[in-house]
Amino acid sequence: MKKNITYILLVYCMLTFRTMPSQAQGFTLEAVKSYPFPSGLIAAAHGARIAWVFDEQGQRNIYVAEGPAFLPRRLTNYTQDDGQEISGLSLSPDGQWAVYVRGGDHGSIWNESDAVNPSFAPLVSRTQIWRIPFAGGEPVAIAEGDNPVPSPNSRDVAFMKGGQVWLAPLDGSAPARNLFRVRGEVRALEWSPDGSRLAFVADRGEHAFIGVFTDEKTPITWLAPSFHKDVSPRWSPDGSEIVFVRTQGTGGAPKSYLENHHKPWAIWVADAATGKATQLWKAPATLAGSVPNTQGGFNLHWAAGDRIVFMSHQDGWPHLYSIPAAGGAPLLLTPGAFMAEHIRLSPDRKWLVFSANTGPDKLDIDRRHVARVPVDKASMEVLTPGSGIEAFPVLTGDGATLAMLSATAQRPLLPAIMPFKMQAKLQVLAADLVPAAFPQNKLVTPKQVIYKAPDGLTIHAQLFETKGGPAKKPAIVYVHGGPSRQMLLGWNYSDYYANAYAMNQYLASLGFVVLSVNYRLGIGYGYDFHNPEKAGMAGAAEYQDIKAAAKWLAEQPQVDAARIGVYGGSYGGYLTGLALGRDSKLFAAGVDIHGMSDRTEGRIRSLVSPDRFERAPDADQAAKVMWASSPASSVATWTSPVLLIHGDDDRNVSFSNSIDLVNRLEDKGVPYETLVIVDDTHHWMKYSNAITVNKAVADFFKRKLMKK
Repeated sequence: MKKNITYILLVYCMLTFRTMPSQAQGFTLEAVKSYPFPSGLIAAAHGARIAWVFDEQGQRNIYVAEGPAFLPRRLTNYTQDDGQEISGLSLSPDGQWAVYVRGGDHGSIWNESDAVNPSFAPLVSRTQIWRIPFAGGEPVAIAEGDNPVPSPNSRDVAFMKGGQVWLAPLDGSAPARNLFRVRGEVRALEWSPDGSRLAFVADRGEHAFIGVFTDEKTPITWLAPSFHKDVSPRWSPDGSEIVFVRTQGTGGAPKSYLENHHKPWAIWVADAATGKATQLWKAPATLAGSVPNTQGGFNLHWAAGDRIVFMSHQDGWPHLYSIPAAGGAPLLLTPGAFMAEHIRLSPDRKWLVFSANTGPDKLDIDRRHVARVPVDKASMEVLTPGSGIEAFPVLTGDGATLAMLSATAQRPLLPAIMPFKMQAKLQVLAADLVPAAFPQNKLVTPKQVIYKAPDGLTIHAQLFETKGGPAKKPAIVYVHGGPSRQMLLGWNYSDYYANAYAMNQYLASLGFVVLSVNYRLGIGYGYDFHNPEKAGMAGAAEYQDIKAAAKWLAEQPQVDAARIGVYGGSYGGYLTGLALGRDSKLFAAGVDIHGMSDRTEGRIRSLVSPDRFERAPDADQAAKVMWASSPASSVATWTSPVLLIHGDDDRNVSFSNSIDLVNRLEDKGVPYETLVIVDDTHHWMKYSNAITVNKAVADFFKRKLMKK
């Protein structure tokens, strides 16, 4: 039985480096991956101070800037590519302190606070909360913990440790202490406006309560406890009331697995002192009226004019609404065929600022621009029209300056500012931190591609292609993960997908025609596209969009239909596995990066043999569909070579998925190669590991798809 070599990490790196081409390709992978990546942009509640995190080739540091000049300044001095993430960044309301978490992997599904050690340090770094003066100085560890929330008085910081709430003074005058203990896991800390009380969610599994802590001598007040899951507490400006969302508790008769079902929710308002509550609004009992499942979830805010702001998909798009706190009909603030995300309430509570895939250009549905809307009037304005990408807007505490993250098709994401008004000029910050070797002028502008899936659904994609080359070129379909993501006509605002964008640019520079597909289940094209029938484990309907992408490529005159590859990570790895298993005649080779193999694993018992008399009415059929939706079920028809890549500390897709595929492919005799990244997670916390993975992907496709 023939089997490709399984590469040990260091050996693989050496082989890969030897097989990479020279500068003839135009630029190196290291050059296109040299960009700094900003994240966590925030502003102080008062004044004109902002802060963000820059990841500069694995060296993660906090940068700050202050108006009116907003000159970027590095605040911390971490100089190693050690895989230690900086997250949870916040500024105290007075802007004097920056508070952050160092460690963990906060893009994980499980164990996000656990230490990460891809550098193999003998003594593993802990996940800790740190503080550092905005003016500069040495950072000081506050305590082990996560999710810090500075108090409105700027004296204390509340945080989570072991599922409970702790408190520490920001000036270090006393050690951290456990503030209170309740049953369940505490989350969603919200200080009252005057800082005297703390609202929180006590998650108890099948139900959740919202509580209010006052002090050590006062019993906790529970807000209208019920047989539901209550979430998202938000204080009224005067601190007398709390608005929250009520969702269903776990239980009831099992429902059909293969059908979509309405997920009810409602907005309630409670007296913060007594806990008595009344229902303000109930979502429509329709599929689109279900619990919103895009960025920020409910995006609940208590705005000026005693209005409650929230997100709903009820009209078929993720839109913002507001309703009087005293009751009444909701007002749709953002009508139109686009989505709103990255939503922030202005310091004066009169405006919502957000990013949206809309604008005057028809291509804007595949971009992001910053917009604003008053909380009491459907009068939305797009503040950053054009061909760029703008996301994660935040207003400075004085309300004068709008900060955001900005990119183009060629320039990577950087912080930017502009006056908070229409037709203002955008000023990019820290452009000097983009290395001179970064090949900005050599990058292509991806072209929008629109095609039809076999069932008639419209699918958007982006085509990366350089000019010239042979008459017939090899091609690659790129499949994003999530699946609730959208690839854009420019640098993505997510670190994981900025890496994918850089990789697609690099593959194009090598002579591949690359098509990046926004398949159904993704965001940006409405509720029905994001929540399709018979998708995922219920039938993998989204795979037809990937197959149709390859067929579209095969029809292009410059593409060699016999040399089409496919690759993707996470959910994209899962769909890559389906592509190779079901359609090896169409896909000549593929790279499955931490994808799923057998989707029945860990689920069948609860579905077909639950610990109760009742089970889902379609349990048996659902089990068969779930298996048929798994790459493992199609190994019998899998013949194309594949490279399997996985980090063995993956906290999103278990490493066992790749083990499962390796064993199945071995038994079948399918040619495969492997790359294991020891002690790294789903997100390549160590920069050098991301380089290793990307080099392996490029080398594999060169060997399998390029003509000798």
